[in-house]
Amino acid sequence: MNLIQSPSEQQIDAVRRFNRFYTRQIGVLEDGLYRSEFSLTEARVLFELAHRDGLTASALAGDLGLDEGYLSRMLKKFERRGLIERRPAADDGRRFHLGLTEAGRRAFEPLNRAARDLVADLLARLSPDEREKLTAAMGTIQRLLGPAPDTGPAYILRPLRAGDLGWIVHRQGLIYHHEYGWDETYEALAAQILSDFVRQFDPRREASWIAERDGEVVGSVFLVRESDTVAKLRLLYVEPAARGLGIGRRLVDECIGFARAKGYKAITLWTNDILVSARRIYQAAGFKLVKEEPHHSFGKDLVGQTWMLDL
Repeated sequence: MNLIQSPSEQQIDAVRRFNRFYTRQIGVLEDGLYRSEFSLTEARVLFELAHRDGLTASALAGDLGLDEGYLSRMLKKFERRGLIERRPAADDGRRFHLGLTEAGRRAFEPLNRAARDLVADLLARLSPDEREKLTAAMGTIQRLLGPAPDTGPAYILRPLRAGDLGWIVHRQGLIYHHEYGWDETYEALAAQILSDFVRQFDPRREASWIAERDGEVVGSVFLVRESDTVAKLRLLYVEPAARGLGIGRRLVDECIGFARAKGYKAITLWTNDILVSARRIYQAAGFKLVKEEPHHSFGKDLVGQTWMLDL
């Protein structure tokens, strides 16, 4: 049985409406792209040849989804104009690699510059926050419909910055409510912990790590000073959609590395026994359960646990 629902007419219309809007914004409906003599497809072929070495005609057709006969006619036109050249492959003289000539690069440069200027003008209308939201949304579209080519790690770690604290409190409050039924008192606790972290922050002994994917926060962790010899790991979380990428383990490893570098002798943390995935990460990193006791918090009967890692 196919349980995947078909897209609604409203969803289809929304995507088509966006396509019409965006193609109008970037000028691809004009006869010549960016008021040039080249069509959109011709400009894209020139772009690929300008930025990739060792391309063959068949590889180019496959990557761009072009009919090979159509592409062949286009390449022959470019050759007649002296814009491209064919070089025999070193390992197989029957295959030819394509590349731009100097004339081809001169023809491509105005196209490339016009494209960059157009996008720069579009972004200049927006505030820095709006640009971040726009590029993050585009990354999400690329990831969902592509998937996007693998051009780097699935996420990055970065320092704490303005806006993160409120978002982390908001997301933790929602996630733990949806997954475990915890009430708003947990959200209040998370807010208090983060407020204390900022107000009492000692950069020589404390740190935070924010995991970001396509411009969105997908996890975080904080390490604070408990005493001169003991650090405390706090508020580890990973967004449900980002689980399975190793983010939780990476965040814990960053805490351990930082604590060792700063001369701490141990790391402690407090959690609850129902947080099974987090406990597995702590166990894998070498933490040992040293204490547990029942308590009633966040609207639930829970079993709190203290874990310790000797460094």
